[in-house]
Amino acid sequence: MLIRLHTKEIAQLGILLGLIIILTTVEALLMPLPLLPPYVKPGLANIVTMYCVFSLGGRQAVLLNALKALFVLLTRGAIAGLLSLCGGMLSVAVIILLAQRKNVSYASVSISGACVHNMTQLAVAALLLSAPVLGYYLPVLIISGIVFGLITGAVTKIITEEYRA
Repeated sequence: MLIRLHTKEIAQLGILLGLIIILTTVEALLMPLPLLPPYVKPGLANIVTMYCVFSLGGRQAVLLNALKALFVLLTRGAIAGLLSLCGGMLSVAVIILLAQRKNVSYASVSISGACVHNMTQLAVAALLLSAPVLGYYLPVLIISGIVFGLITGAVTKIITEEYRA
């Protein structure tokens, strides 16, 4: 499927990709964050992805997520790139589906996307490592998805509604 973009959309996606790269890099540099379990990240780049879904559209968010995964592949290696691609794409699909519903809150969309992202990455890691024991970490990732999903959903709501006005 070929995505045709106008110059304005290309510029907007370039700016959003730059924001994602900055947020992803800052998160990676700060890890591990004190008081957080290992491998738990706030997922600040999800704010940009959700903003893209609500403001530009789902196709653009999928493209943006693919470019983010390519960045992760080039900077952190194949496994990190694969985890980013799998978790990100399934998460974006859920966000797109939920965003189309009426009366859905930014928080519920964000929490769903975060939890799906975490569960997908855990499943892919378990498959790659042939280690189903990683499933024991699922409750930690679901709780972190709920907590950080609430935060990113609130920030996305503020940003999206501010720029719509």
